[in-house]
Amino acid sequence: MRKTKLPSGEEVPVLGQGTWGFGEHPESRQNEIDALRHGIDGGMTLIDTAEMYGGGAAEVLIGMALEGRREQTFIVDKVLPQNATRKGTVEACEKSLRRLQTDRIDLYLLHWRGAVPLAETLAGFDDLLRPGKIRYWGVSNFDVPDMEDVAGRPGGSAVATDQVLYNLTRRGIEYDLMPWCEQRNVPIMAYSPLEQGRLMGDPDIRRIADEHSATPAQIALAWVLRKERLIAIPKASTPERVQQNRIALDIHLTPDELAALDRAFPPPNRKAALEMI
Repeated sequence: MRKTKLPSGEEVPVLGQGTWGFGEHPESRQNEIDALRHGIDGGMTLIDTAEMYGGGAAEVLIGMALEGRREQTFIVDKVLPQNATRKGTVEACEKSLRRLQTDRIDLYLLHWRGAVPLAETLAGFDDLLRPGKIRYWGVSNFDVPDMEDVAGRPGGSAVATDQVLYNLTRRGIEYDLMPWCEQRNVPIMAYSPLEQGRLMGDPDIRRIADEHSATPAQIALAWVLRKERLIAIPKASTPERVQQNRIALDIHLTPDELAALDRAFPPPNRKAALEMI
């Protein structure tokens, strides 16, 4: 498994597992648990979740899947902005810890910026760091001005990641946010790298997939993973889909193929509003 470094120097896998929608359908529960465990076996030990996902149902399922395997994994979790006061951040984290059946969250993120002053949230993160309830903190859905705000605050240089929407059709961050993070050695964590499956019918992606004897999803994921300091967290709810995602790490797109994808999905030439889903 290829890895990248957090600002602390700790290495984490560049390919993790997303869990949006997990735990919400009883008939899918065992498949989802098996998928997470299969991914861990393949080195995809970074598991992303949030208190918002199924109102905590995804966290509960992760806790079940990681029974006896917690030490192998790196858990990323997120606090909702309306809960992100100093006291609320601590309380939300403690609820997530109980659902996850663990004593710590490896990386705790503010899900997006809301009305609560950022200083309150960062104070809450500090309150969680001291007793070891979280190991690192970061943000999600923050654009450059927000990242500048974070970095300019006392202790702000410890921000470990910015988790944002990024895939072939959502390239806006390449104009300014990605360079900002690269210059400061802050890895970007890409959610929805497959655009929830909507890229799979594109003829250019399908042509390149045929050349590699791969699936369109594997090509779209390999494109995201071309960046050294980028972490992708696709969701896969069966072991078979997890394995397909894992194979994408071994696909190396040629300069001609990357140029073809640039023509089909042009990179940004000006600033655009940060996209979210």
